[in-house]
Amino acid sequence: MITNRQEKLLDFLIREYISTAEPVSSKALKKATDLDVCGATIRNDLQALTKQGFIEQPHTSAGRIPTKKAYKHFADKIATEQEKAFSDFIVRQIKTAHQQIEQEMRLAEELMRSLSEASLAMTISSEPEKEDLFEILIKLGPSKGTCNRNIDIINKIIKELENF
Repeated sequence: MITNRQEKLLDFLIREYISTAEPVSSKALKKATDLDVCGATIRNDLQALTKQGFIEQPHTSAGRIPTKKAYKHFADKIATEQEKAFSDFIVRQIKTAHQQIEQEMRLAEELMRSLSEASLAMTISSEPEKEDLFEILIKLGPSKGTCNRNIDIINKIIKELENF
């Protein structure tokens, strides 16, 4: 089992070895990582990683290099992180779509109420057969604000649909 500190050391060691193709020393690891530990602790962690088969030391005075096991561990970790990031992205997109649908439903309900009010007002109108629909809406709209409100609601729905 790898500790969090060993995980950080292994991650840096692999990245450093990939970029330089040179064995990585404990001194370089201490300098590059943000771990607040002494060099002996880092060497002990490197020894534990060596025993677990994640790194090896080409010769006594050399730094450490990753093994195939370390590369596999590294690749699996990156794949898991990418999978989680993608999963989180999907969840956020579903929540956003759900919120937009709820907003559109509220706007549609408001439009239906407003149209019902306008319909009721038109049936109450004194002589609708003598006037066309536009004239009725002009008469009723400004007094009750229904026509303008309907236009505003329709514009909001169109805007929401365009954003969706």
